[in-house]
Amino acid sequence: MDKVGVLVGEHGHWGFFKEIYADFQRQYATQLFVEKTYNLPLLYGRLNRWAYHSQIRSLLAHSDACFFEWASELLVPASFMTKRCPIITRLHSYEVNVWAPQVNWENVDRIIFVSHYIRKKFLEVYGAQEEKTCVINNGVDLQRFAPTVNKPFAFNIGMMGTILPVKRIYEALFTIAELVGRGYRPHLHVAGGKDRSGHYEGYHIAILRAIEKLKLRDYVTMHGHVTDTERWLREMDIYLSNSYWEGQSVALLEAMASGCYALSHFWDGSEDILPAAQLYGRDHELVEKLIAYSQLSATEKEDRRQQMRAIACQHYDIRETSQQIRQIIDETIHGATSAMQPQIENVIQETANNQQVLA
Repeated sequence: MDKVGVLVGEHGHWGFFKEIYADFQRQYATQLFVEKTYNLPLLYGRLNRWAYHSQIRSLLAHSDACFFEWASELLVPASFMTKRCPIITRLHSYEVNVWAPQVNWENVDRIIFVSHYIRKKFLEVYGAQEEKTCVINNGVDLQRFAPTVNKPFAFNIGMMGTILPVKRIYEALFTIAELVGRGYRPHLHVAGGKDRSGHYEGYHIAILRAIEKLKLRDYVTMHGHVTDTERWLREMDIYLSNSYWEGQSVALLEAMASGCYALSHFWDGSEDILPAAQLYGRDHELVEKLIAYSQLSATEKEDRRQQMRAIACQHYDIRETSQQIRQIIDETIHGATSAMQPQIENVIQETANNQQVLA
């Protein structure tokens, strides 16, 4: 059984990776990176930096391949270490701007993107890495996220995600106010907690104040962090992806699998997920699309909901995502063995020399 080291970046951001890692555990002898820290006076910073790099180096040395979920803070030091095993990473979105310039891409064997647009942005700068790249869609658990058949329409509009400006929740409030002003009774439900960094506290306050100023307390509910997302989504009639930037929104895919009719702002990559008729640019276009859907017959609404479910089933099954990622890992391990043999022998000799010195 192949040994695969797994390093989850973004300080352990597992949100899009739990099912994939569970699949890895069934197929490989997995070794998970868990950062160890020491709290010793005077040596605290230096010792922890040494331990951090030593752990990464050890995992690289004792694995047949290492998989980096997020091309971020763990990949950067690993990419500059002596080559000991193939490195595979999955790059979601913002890393292309923040972390990519810090990575030694010559030492990375495969780069998996979740959308064609993010891959395109990466290759505009790192075109020499093109042969290493591929696109594998995000996936969702289609059994966990399933629709309620013939659900009565209540004009519940859902948005999910951490409360950040990129999600454009503030702007969505004015859409709700416009609908209320026209005599409709929508209800916007926002699932997501505040950003833990504290940098966007003002944005969260502005949202709450806008709800008060627009007199929307009866039309907007801020749910905070929601754990039972599959149940929450089944209560929504429409899912709104109002962001201006996404990699490939997992929340949108979960909503579609749950049978929510989805509308999306035209962030780059949204056109690969939804039909053109369900994308909008200007706010007034969103208002008209919401009204148009609300006026459909129950049968027509059900047809649209089933269409969303069908797209999710056809393109975003987590089992297919996991299988495709494993195929990349397997090809990389077994295709790299002969090519890396001289480097492996050098590492073995280096280790033996070090042991002699220590003896």
